[in-house]
Amino acid sequence: MATATVPPSSATFSKSFYASLHEIPGGEKVRTCLQCGTCNGVCPFGYLMDYPPGKMIAALRAQRFERVTEAETVWMCVSCYACSQVCPVRIPLTAGLMTRAKEELLLAGNIPSELQIALENTQRYGNPLGESPRKRADWAKGVKPRVPIMSEERRPVEVLWFVGDYGSYHPRVQPVSRALANVFNALRIDFGILGAEEVSDGDSQRLAGERGLFEMLAAKNGRAFSQYEFKEIVTGDPHAYNAFKNEYPRLGIAYPVRHYTEFLAERLDALKPLLKHEVNARVTYHDPCYLGRANGVFEAPRQLLSAIPGIELVEMPHNRTTSLCCGGGGGGMWIDGFQWEKAHTRLSEWRVREAMKVGADILAVACPYEAPRFEDATKTVPGAARLIVRDIAELLAEAMGD
Repeated sequence: MATATVPPSSATFSKSFYASLHEIPGGEKVRTCLQCGTCNGVCPFGYLMDYPPGKMIAALRAQRFERVTEAETVWMCVSCYACSQVCPVRIPLTAGLMTRAKEELLLAGNIPSELQIALENTQRYGNPLGESPRKRADWAKGVKPRVPIMSEERRPVEVLWFVGDYGSYHPRVQPVSRALANVFNALRIDFGILGAEEVSDGDSQRLAGERGLFEMLAAKNGRAFSQYEFKEIVTGDPHAYNAFKNEYPRLGIAYPVRHYTEFLAERLDALKPLLKHEVNARVTYHDPCYLGRANGVFEAPRQLLSAIPGIELVEMPHNRTTSLCCGGGGGGMWIDGFQWEKAHTRLSEWRVREAMKVGADILAVACPYEAPRFEDATKTVPGAARLIVRDIAELLAEAMGD
């Protein structure tokens, strides 16, 4: 009896894909997969995916990986790092396997139209929202003292503040940027921003499979960074933080970087006397995937919240390493319609329900993707209209009386 054989093209493609994983730190560990299925179980949309991480590896071993690129449900992955967190042999599932799979889907033309638009906007305008680079610093108009722009100041500063796409352009997140500017000014932080010279950090585009676009954006930001003197980069965007800390150095662009919560937590002694107004509320904090799980920053945001007079800090059942995802990472911010068609639910709604269950008045966040996503969710989750969503920077500014 003749035995079935794997078509050479299928085997060649699978071997080529496997070889490409070796270019990613730890990527060779895919060979050590135990097929325990833990990654599939922890994946928030694993129940909907034709090929969640574990099954994807099985297809790779069977030299049938082309089946993965034919299945559009790979786009349900929001790069939340939950699978990487629980993998017993520490395979870089998020940064390696899932991101490379999305690259192959892009090459095959298997991409949601919403994501295609965001990527085209990024290439053309330097941001996924399709806004003019000339307007990148418009959010700062009216802030006093004025927000210094590096090209105008032409002097060394202690902190280069990377504002990011949503902090610069999104109408819900611009107030967060103004609040953080007020906090910096109150602490007399010597800072500056890049303004029109800043482009997207590119991390979410990279995790959505567009490494070439990511490298182009990194090169542009790297050239802008090199023009000025500063001691460190501070950003309010965990995705930018992840890019600058873990990805840009591989491209020869290396600078000290911290999330603003880390930066301010180090200055609590100076900050606490400025927090003169009580914020009487029961507050729960959502750990952003790229600040918490991906980079281990858990305590600084909680230290800041605990320092605000009147706040009662409570934890949701899923917190720190087990935090639920808002659904915006890995391109999820730009394929909301696609994911809704597949799931008829949103991860942001799951999180809002959990905040309601612990009796929170305020859901505190520290990522620019989260305030608009969670506020939208409060409008669709029954009984959640009373839940207020605030960035930690907004709560600090409120406690300062701004």
